[in-house]
Amino acid sequence: MKKFFGKSFRVRLFAGFLAASLLPLLLSSAMLLKTFRLRLDRQGKQETAEQLARVTQLLDTLYTSFHQVSEALKNDPSIAPVLMRGQGGSTTVYSTLFAVTEDSREYARFDLYDKDGIWLYSTQNGPAAGELPVNWGVLYASRQTAGLAFAAAGAGGNTARPGFVLSSAESDPARPDSASADAGASGVLLRGAAQITTREGEAAGYLVITMDRTHLNRLLGGSYGSQNDLILLNPYWRPVYASDPSLAGTLVPRLRSLLLEGADINDKASEDSYGTAYLPDLELYVLLSRPQTLNRDARTLLGTVTLGSALVCVILSIFLGLKLSRRMFSPIKRLQGAIGQVVHNDLSVRVTPSHDDELGELSRQFNTMVEALKQNQEQLLANHRELNEAQIRMLQAQLNPHLLCNTLDTMKWISKIHQVPQVAVMSTDLADILRFCISPEEFVPLRQEVEILKRYVEIQTIRMSGSFRFAVELPEELAECEIPKMILQPLVENAILHGLEDVTDGAVTVEVRSTSDKQQVWSTPDKQLKICISDNGRGLPKEMEGPYVCREQSSSRHHLGLYNVDTILKKNYGAQYGLFLSRRPDGTGTAVTATLPLTWEEPKNA
Repeated sequence: MKKFFGKSFRVRLFAGFLAASLLPLLLSSAMLLKTFRLRLDRQGKQETAEQLARVTQLLDTLYTSFHQVSEALKNDPSIAPVLMRGQGGSTTVYSTLFAVTEDSREYARFDLYDKDGIWLYSTQNGPAAGELPVNWGVLYASRQTAGLAFAAAGAGGNTARPGFVLSSAESDPARPDSASADAGASGVLLRGAAQITTREGEAAGYLVITMDRTHLNRLLGGSYGSQNDLILLNPYWRPVYASDPSLAGTLVPRLRSLLLEGADINDKASEDSYGTAYLPDLELYVLLSRPQTLNRDARTLLGTVTLGSALVCVILSIFLGLKLSRRMFSPIKRLQGAIGQVVHNDLSVRVTPSHDDELGELSRQFNTMVEALKQNQEQLLANHRELNEAQIRMLQAQLNPHLLCNTLDTMKWISKIHQVPQVAVMSTDLADILRFCISPEEFVPLRQEVEILKRYVEIQTIRMSGSFRFAVELPEELAECEIPKMILQPLVENAILHGLEDVTDGAVTVEVRSTSDKQQVWSTPDKQLKICISDNGRGLPKEMEGPYVCREQSSSRHHLGLYNVDTILKKNYGAQYGLFLSRRPDGTGTAVTATLPLTWEEPKNA
């Protein structure tokens, strides 16, 4: 993949456009979809919690009213005597029963039984059950505790807790229990009982409260949403009441199996979500079933729409990416072709800028570069021709010094034959100087430079009849330092011809010193070599003292030697080196100091 994208800039450009357009879009779409679903789920859970809270509040309020009814009847002094006698039809009892059940009579049936389980009084016409067993079932469970007691339906009726006894007509026939034994009346879903005793604590009778589907529908209807289903379960997750009776035989067994397996009842693949709450006073589980915020069809539709939108975006991104990459790559393609022509030395090629932007500026810069390259090539050819001509002239010029040297040798021998020693010496010295000048070396040891300088001074001594003295102070350890060839002769010549003009007893001194002794290495560029040429002549003008500053050859025609030496030093070693002009320490004459790096000839075996 990397090799494929690395072959073409256009492919990488297209891939970059595609990634830049698609990745943010797809990521934002996925995040938006996820956020949307999470928000819907959170909203659904919140609504489920609110609806469960309403249902549990209704049931808790109902239980509280039942408890108040049982307490009122037990505390009423007229109820227990009537039930002890097994007397029915008492208007006082009816009046009391209807008075204490006024707030809850709409949601349950209230019956009074004597101590033998015979029905006597009711808030409705006719008995719920003419006789109830007292040794088992709901009445037996109510006697297990002092006062009010309850047991959940299907729990065996053996639970003895303060509360209300419930029985279910829908109890599992495979699990016979005391609660299901009282559920003989058709349509009875919940039944509870509380024992009524005399002041002496003797059993007088029972309060039996019965709820059927009509009562529960009236109590709970509209509290859990029109699209939701409500199921009341006993502690064993057996159905007691279901808003949709078909769920009792399908949904409840499946959820009970999931709980037994330790799984979560809220399966993401399910079409419904579930919320549960537990009522400890009634020992009931409240199960609320509500459709998923996004059911399977809605999720499929949402996925299809998202996938279709992503596909459309991909197609648009590919189309626009190809369009933009082709538009941006076109100037680069033209530049690539033009560069190929330049590679083949076609310098007449030009690229016409197509846009007034960076690519257009790049095209203009390319044209400028090609034009400059063409001019440089023409100048290079001209320089090459001039170099060839200069080499020819140099070769021709080398013939003249050789001829001159041979002629001087001839003059030397003739002078010796005719016994004219001065001419012989001058001829010998001049020949040595000429051979030194035409030698190919650019840098020579300081010792050799001083020897040639002595040849020149010898000529000037003969010429000027010994009117000046010359001395060289060269430490032995600096004799092999390398310096540019022929830099001392112009400075000494300048001192003799200009510095000692009109001086009868002149003196020229060459003093060599350094800032460090010779080291074991062949080059020490951080150390300096100073060569001072001084005379006792007329001195130099005040304005010339200090570093030599004249940089134009035309303005240095009277000091051509100074100009040439200073230029050689600066071009070879840098602007920090060169000549420094001053008077001698005694204030007379002139001292010209040449400063250059202290370097040694590289060993031959290095």
